[in-house]
Amino acid sequence: MKRFVWLALFIFGALEASYGQEKTLYNEIYYLLDPIEGTAMVTETPKAFGDLVIPSEINVGNRVYRVTEIGEKAFKGNKHVEAIVIPSSIEHIYRNAFDGTGIMKNKTFWENGVLIIDSCLIATDKDIAPKYEVPEGVRLIAAGAFENNKTVTRVILPDGLREIDHDTFKGCKNLTKINIPSSVRHIGEDILTGTAMYLDESHWKKGSLVVDGCLIATNATIKSKYTFSSKKPVRLIASSAFKDNKILTSIVLPDSLWEIPAGVFMGCTELKEAVIPSSVTKVGMFAFYGCERLTAATLPATLESLGARAFFGCLNLEQQTLSDNLKGIPIGCFTACRKFKHIQLPKDVERIEDGAFYGCSQLEEINFPATVEYLGEMAFAGCQTLFKVEVPYAVKQVGKGCFKDCNRLYEMKLPEGLYAIDDEAFMGCLMLEKINIPKDLFRIGKNAFTNCQTLERLTMNEHVHVIEKEAFLHCIKLSEISFPKELETLGERAFEQCISLRRVYMNSTLEKVGARAFATCRSLQEVRFSKGLLAIGESAFVECKNLQKVEWPDGLEEVGKEAFRDCIKLQTPDLSGMKVGKNAFKNCR
Repeated sequence: MKRFVWLALFIFGALEASYGQEKTLYNEIYYLLDPIEGTAMVTETPKAFGDLVIPSEINVGNRVYRVTEIGEKAFKGNKHVEAIVIPSSIEHIYRNAFDGTGIMKNKTFWENGVLIIDSCLIATDKDIAPKYEVPEGVRLIAAGAFENNKTVTRVILPDGLREIDHDTFKGCKNLTKINIPSSVRHIGEDILTGTAMYLDESHWKKGSLVVDGCLIATNATIKSKYTFSSKKPVRLIASSAFKDNKILTSIVLPDSLWEIPAGVFMGCTELKEAVIPSSVTKVGMFAFYGCERLTAATLPATLESLGARAFFGCLNLEQQTLSDNLKGIPIGCFTACRKFKHIQLPKDVERIEDGAFYGCSQLEEINFPATVEYLGEMAFAGCQTLFKVEVPYAVKQVGKGCFKDCNRLYEMKLPEGLYAIDDEAFMGCLMLEKINIPKDLFRIGKNAFTNCQTLERLTMNEHVHVIEKEAFLHCIKLSEISFPKELETLGERAFEQCISLRRVYMNSTLEKVGARAFATCRSLQEVRFSKGLLAIGESAFVECKNLQKVEWPDGLEEVGKEAFRDCIKLQTPDLSGMKVGKNAFKNCR
């Protein structure tokens, strides 16, 4: 069973990796935007050339994003980038960011075997001194900067250094000693793996490797109930320090800690409890990812930042209290927490990101603060015990698949200012009976209400312009619908298999009925087309066996193939002078 759960989590994790990641091009550089934190990551630079300046912030829409990261392989292979300016806002530079660029190949940028650009140590080579002292003023060491360097034996890090990214010294088999200054605020994953220092058992105490008050890694000799005990208080834990530890069952984190870093307990399948001190202000992405047995992880009121997928796959987590400092629930934060029943959202929360509560099958209710303005894709999909939801006034769009397969959802109240119901928003909501169509709604997306089998009535406002493909497919109890005057698009199969639909009255600017739009609506008796209708698509009313009255518009130009096939009670009209498709009225009276 566990293998199946992990496979499901892995597949879903791969599929939803891009949720909420808005990609934008700004001055020849592509960025990924984090709307909660208001930050941006450089991801691709295919068109960049010459001397490049990375800005400290970018303007997108009506918002300013602070540029904080240079992503993995962001500049890789771009031979046209010859020099670069890195702003002080950059906090992380990931692996191979500048490989294959003119910067790496131009030895005039290197000094004594080291490449340093704007206080960021990017890379080293075999010309480095065995005992290397990082110059004063360096504030960041990029991911993998010393990786597999066989020359270096000792590294002295300066006061003022802030960031040591992942794999920094990995594979430096002759490295026996480093120091970690008190100024360091973040340590990445596997910074010492494969070094002489890491392999020397004398550096390990009770299953953990601690350097200058920083927990770097743990191993299988760790105690199941872990409490920090060292001469120096542990002030920092490296990313993924406990990753995949199958022994750990509970942990008490020290009061000196300010951050729970990314992936620190990822895959700790036996971890049941984590006591988090009030000193913690940040929980990184994937922090408790896949902690299947976790039942309690009380977050402090001081928390200011919560990372994406922090509790993804915590199958036994029942509830969570969140700090009122949080402005958003991040991507996939509680995905697949299938015993999750209660959540008190922060009072000023603005965004519920993509997949935030996806698969929380026992979540019983959700009370949105009035401050919420964004509901992301699949945010509550698969929340099978949700019964009634009221969406806040500030929300303008219900995201793709937002409430998909909430099969006990009975009532949905939408705000009057809502502009769009996106694709699959309520698809598979089998019990949905009550929903209003707001006065400002413009678009109903593809499969928005597909398989809402108890939905009976729907009153459209006059401003709905678009009903997309399969929007109401298989709404088998839908008996009445009034079409808006401003409707311009009626997509394919929009009302197919609405077997209770009796009358269709169109009084709009609609020019074409989409293919199979009303196919197999077997209770349909009467259709009144809009005056401006020009075309009826293929099989639009096929097998509407009770259809007997149609008011044909004067301007009709085309009736598609099999449009009214097997409408056995309909008398074939005189439509001479227009284009009529093959078998358009086959088996009609």
